[in-house]
Amino acid sequence: MVDSWPFADPPNVSVVTQQSIIKEGRPILLVMHDEEDGGWSFLDGGEFRVETSMLVALKTVVSHDASLAALADLPLGWQAQRARPGDPWKREKSE
Repeated sequence: MVDSWPFADPPNVSVVTQQSIIKEGRPILLVMHDEEDGGWSFLDGGEFRVETSMLVALKTVVSHDASLAALADLPLGWQAQRARPGDPWKREKSE
């Protein structure tokens, strides 16, 4: 896995996600790569609430959805979203 790891960040770096994704199996529909600190957020596209967020290893979300590997080169300050799993990711600069 080390040779094929697509992200510049290591597999064990902490990323933000939601309990609905990890505990309920909801799909990841929005990915954000923060310009200020380089952090990643993997979200279900619904309302984000801090109390239902969680920190997990990057490898955890990639194992949840292998299509995230296509976003490994998402620039700082950008986001990618899609309407449903299987749809192409649409990239844009974050506001």
